[in-house]
Amino acid sequence: MVAATASQTIGPYWHLIEDDTWADLTRFGAEGETIIVTGTVYDGGGNLVTDAAIEIWQTSPAASDIFPAFGRCRTDANGAFRFTTLKPGPVAGLGNAQQAPHIAISIFARGLLNALITRLYFQDEPLNETDPVLSMIEDEASRRTLIATRTASGAWNLDIRLQGDNETVFMEI
Repeated sequence: MVAATASQTIGPYWHLIEDDTWADLTRFGAEGETIIVTGTVYDGGGNLVTDAAIEIWQTSPAASDIFPAFGRCRTDANGAFRFTTLKPGPVAGLGNAQQAPHIAISIFARGLLNALITRLYFQDEPLNETDPVLSMIEDEASRRTLIATRTASGAWNLDIRLQGDNETVFMEI
């Protein structure tokens, strides 16, 4: 017999976000186009979320001994998060469709019984126009909540709003 277990907002692994090295996916010597991904997390009232855990995962480049393709960090006193990773490339979708380069994001925070799942896409990426996931979001303003903007050479920013005006699009899994 299989029994369901209770959901936890972060589980027994909160200590893993205290180790800043988890936010650097290049720490084992991965080579490629290194990028910085930053953002700020806001709650429904526009307040900073200073105690969230943010996880990223990407399928491109593929995980290896020198590139874990997974990272985790906490938001700081300004609600900000920061990752160092490799710029992803396009990945296969259903049929002949290609997915635009993207990074999956999970947000764990107070008041959330389950993680919120979203994606980060890159501004001015040609495949954004035909990406099968982005194409499911009909409202242009909502779609823009998933598009990171370039802030400097090799640096991208995507703010996350948990509720309210400009709420980030979250996915069901």
